Amino acid sequence: MQYWLMKSEPDAFAINDLYSRPNQTEHWDGVRNYQARNMMRDAMKLGDQVFFYHSNCDEPGIVGIMEVVREGYPDFLAFDLNDQHFDSKSDPARPRWMMVDVKYVKTLARTITLKELKQKAELADFALIRPGNRLSILPVSKKQWDFILSLE
Repeated sequence: MQYWLMKSEPDAFAINDLYSRPNQTEHWDGVRNYQARNMMRDAMKLGDQVFFYHSNCDEPGIVGIMEVVREGYPDFLAFDLNDQHFDSKSDPARPRWMMVDVKYVKTLARTITLKELKQKAELADFALIRPGNRLSILPVSKKQWDFILSLE
């Protein structure tokens, strides 16, 4: 099993939105970065655990846990002319963008804030807190995962 962190702006899609979906499952669409796409396409597997991270908000932080329930497949919104994630260069025969399906596992008892994470020496090598790292999907080591959960 692998561990991940996936960012979403709560105004666009929040942990409560995932909780409210049928079967508490949703596709994770709209990723338009090749490195993040490659993680979804090549590395994310069924059963992988994922931190749900609220970004671009008053208090960014980890708010919940999801599980990968469908491995990478073409992001069909890239082909939808009416969707904000449409990409005219993406071809259904050779899709440029991928997504995975995630399922709600739980909402954390409290938000583990970015500010708090940055203060922990144990997370000095955590990709989320490295300067300049703006990827929407990040790998999390088992050691980091366990430490972060201990903060809850």
